[in-house]
Amino acid sequence: MDKNSVIGFVLIAAILIGFSVYESGRARKQSEYLAQQDSIARASMPFESSSADEVDSLFGGSASDGASRAVYKDSLLNLAAASEGEIVAIENSRLRVEFNTRGAQPYSVRVKDYYNYDSTDLYLFRPGQADYSLSVYAGEYLHTRDFTFQLAELTDSSVVMRLPFSGGGYIEQRYSLGEDSYMLDNSLSFVGMDNVIPGNVNMYDLDFNVTIPRMEKGYKNELQYSKLDYYYDGDKKPEEIGRGRSASKRIESSLDWFAFQQQFFSVIVHAKDQFASGDLSVSFFPEDDPARNLMACSAKMRLDLPDGPSRTVETEFYLGPNHFQTLRSYDNKYEKIIPLGGWLVGWFTRYAIIPMFNFFSRFISSFGLIILLMTLVIKIVVSPLTYKSYASSAKMSALRPEIEKINARYPHADNQQEQLKKQQAIMNLYKRAGASPMGGCLPMLLTLPILWAMFRFFPASIELRQQPFLWCDDLSSYDSIVDFGFRIPLLGDHLSLFALLMAVTMWVYAKFTMASQPSGNDPNAVSMRFMSLWMMPIMMFFICNNISAALSYYYLLSQLISIAQTLIIRKSIDKDAILRKVRESEGKPMPKSKWQIKMEQMQKMQEQQMREQQRKQRK
Repeated sequence: MDKNSVIGFVLIAAILIGFSVYESGRARKQSEYLAQQDSIARASMPFESSSADEVDSLFGGSASDGASRAVYKDSLLNLAAASEGEIVAIENSRLRVEFNTRGAQPYSVRVKDYYNYDSTDLYLFRPGQADYSLSVYAGEYLHTRDFTFQLAELTDSSVVMRLPFSGGGYIEQRYSLGEDSYMLDNSLSFVGMDNVIPGNVNMYDLDFNVTIPRMEKGYKNELQYSKLDYYYDGDKKPEEIGRGRSASKRIESSLDWFAFQQQFFSVIVHAKDQFASGDLSVSFFPEDDPARNLMACSAKMRLDLPDGPSRTVETEFYLGPNHFQTLRSYDNKYEKIIPLGGWLVGWFTRYAIIPMFNFFSRFISSFGLIILLMTLVIKIVVSPLTYKSYASSAKMSALRPEIEKINARYPHADNQQEQLKKQQAIMNLYKRAGASPMGGCLPMLLTLPILWAMFRFFPASIELRQQPFLWCDDLSSYDSIVDFGFRIPLLGDHLSLFALLMAVTMWVYAKFTMASQPSGNDPNAVSMRFMSLWMMPIMMFFICNNISAALSYYYLLSQLISIAQTLIIRKSIDKDAILRKVRESEGKPMPKSKWQIKMEQMQKMQEQQMREQQRKQRK
């Protein structure tokens, strides 16, 4: 064998040996990767990864009851998975919170200061109606809901639960209630877990699912004001989904907090280091749900896992009423979940309505009387502008005989030129009398923001919840003098007396004001009179029959005070003096307003430009 052949065989052998070593290493890495994926899959589907016989042989029990469990690498985890949980409780003057050591999770939350409409205890979520679980990769994917934690410490206001690992590390959940507070503080710690959690694992998942029961008298009202909120740090207000409709939202950026909001109570979860991303969803139960549940809320969030030998994440839970001052005291924009309207209406509600409501509440216990005083104050504040508008309407009423003369002078409604002259004559009459046909619209324009502010404030005001007044047992819900026992479309299953009185008063006020308006054959005017006299009262009755009685009561008071104001102002107007002024000004030139002078100047300029264009065209 020559030298070249020997060298060739040596090279071939080196290549084969090198390839064999390379493939062996790659196969080992692939095997480790597949083993890791299998572990994740088994943890994700624990009831399919092990047979009943394997569970029996491991735990020395029988799987005939169907409670087969996953098999974990860590022996202490297997013991924790097989152990039964127990219920423990902590409380303060505001809350009683029960925990299940199975998953170290909240089990139920009872708010002590409040009760349901039927006088039963008020639970934000009833026993077993919540699922709070953390998921982290620690050699295999673990869900804390699958393990029973050891009770390490229990006092009246705090509880500590731990899930130990064979290597000496543990996962710790610490919950504590402050004195006279609705805030539950949570501290999650991964202690001595450096050898268990791989160094490249820097995230963990939080799953929180809650079923919130019904708490109020009216299902539709409660449904309309229940939703899911979420807040990005730095925003002016939180975003929302739901409001009576099932919805979901994918969060791709950092999130400060989210809230499961019932009409008057909320569960707010705030991560002090923010949530990295997540999915939020809410779905609502039908009114005839036998368990009287309102909505199912879900949050699947991802959080950063801090570095270090003792990794700790701080979270806080607000578990209480949607009370503006209480929520605002935490300085996290929680109060923004209360629906107070847009920027203008919200500003008016926040800086006028709420302070006035709180001021009267210090001295008066009857909320019906408080609403009466608030209505009077609002009417007095806007009275200078309403006087001017009502006075204009009264002047128009005094001009009815003169307007009828003008109508008789131009009887042909189909003659466009004649009708134009009639309109010019009427406008000239208004001008000589100092009246404005649009003056009567000003009170409505002024009161619209106030009406909308009240429309948002009363149904969301927890102070009115279960407060009686006259025949009404709950000003935050509808009042009922007749229960039909069956549902009528649009109306519902009851008759609200406040809504009925409000609609009748609205009709009387419309009839009263229209008596002062000039009559005519204008089809638009006839349509507007029909809308004001019939359609608006009927529509408002159907709307208010199912909403807050406080709102219907406020509308009723507002209409009654407006009628009284109109009567007083009309008595102060001397109709004979107005007619004398009109007759004395007949044939005399009227002073022109700045607007009229400007319009005439613009018209002259246009005419001059047209003449110049015609001159250029002739050339």
